[in-house]
Amino acid sequence: MTDVEASGAPGRGRVRCLRRLAVLGVAVLVLTSLPWLWTTFTARGHVYAEADAPSADVVIVLGTAVAADRQRPSDRLAGRLETAAALVTSGRARVVLVSGDGGGTSGDEPAVMTSYLTERGIDPRRVVADPFGLDTHDSCARARQVYGVERALIVTQSYHLSRAVTLCRYLGLDVDGVVARCDGCGAALLAEKSVRDFFASGKAAWDAARGRSPAVHSPPDPAIQNALPG
Repeated sequence: MTDVEASGAPGRGRVRCLRRLAVLGVAVLVLTSLPWLWTTFTARGHVYAEADAPSADVVIVLGTAVAADRQRPSDRLAGRLETAAALVTSGRARVVLVSGDGGGTSGDEPAVMTSYLTERGIDPRRVVADPFGLDTHDSCARARQVYGVERALIVTQSYHLSRAVTLCRYLGLDVDGVVARCDGCGAALLAEKSVRDFFASGKAAWDAARGRSPAVHSPPDPAIQNALPG
């Protein structure tokens, strides 16, 4: 073997190694993206701007952390609630189901959500609180299984909406998503939340595949039917 051939062999080996790593990287990226693609394409045709939202008896508002004083909603949560209130005021929904963690680390999400809505003129008789909507999956599952919701709108920010719509539809709810207002959301926050939701779609797919039950089981609750105007 000449000196040139000997020196070229390690180089060819490195190239082959880099090619294998590139193929592996592409394969990992594709597999990682499959759950996100599932949520994105399943929700297609079921996501609306507030002004274009269809009608439903119920609008579900998904909870998130409340403000530091534990009495007011955070900017993102306020945006969701303001969107839901506008849907009720415009006649596109009649009852609001606020679903969140009643024992959350930031505070009682459904209680804060209910108070915020009623302060903005929503009849408290038209607001139902689920304190055991511990995550998106549980909020959707309990809306169907506990509160008997079959058709609804669901409100959350754009980065979260496809996953929420997909999970709810997979769990038997005929839902359309409405993009929530997000006045305090800058570009950096939206990018951060979009990346987080990309990976959260993997958990959503896993929860759906294994048929996970809600963390808290409750008997059927007629609160939604009782709240609907006669």
